[in-house]
Amino acid sequence: MHSEIDDPNVPSGVAIFGSDDVAKKYSMLYFDERGISRKYEVTMTGNQLKWWRDEPSFSQRFTIAIEDDGNKMVGKGEMSREGAAWEKDLALTFVRLS
Repeated sequence: MHSEIDDPNVPSGVAIFGSDDVAKKYSMLYFDERGISRKYEVTMTGNQLKWWRDEPSFSQRFTIAIEDDGNKMVGKGEMSREGAAWEKDLALTFVRLS
């Protein structure tokens, strides 16, 4: 997955999704133009795709709901720094154009 948003506060990045066929688990490796790299756990249940990382210094979670027969995806992110309460992070909506 390649992400690029026309906002100087959001870095362009690349994510690679993969699986472990024996463990039946999924993960995502993320890299961005700042030199940041992270590994996330991933699940897909029903119409929801979720990824998260639990790192004491900076935890993140993101949920995407697939709607409108697959023509719309609504994503909501949250983050927690140093074990503090979760706070809102990036929110994105994707709509298929044709």
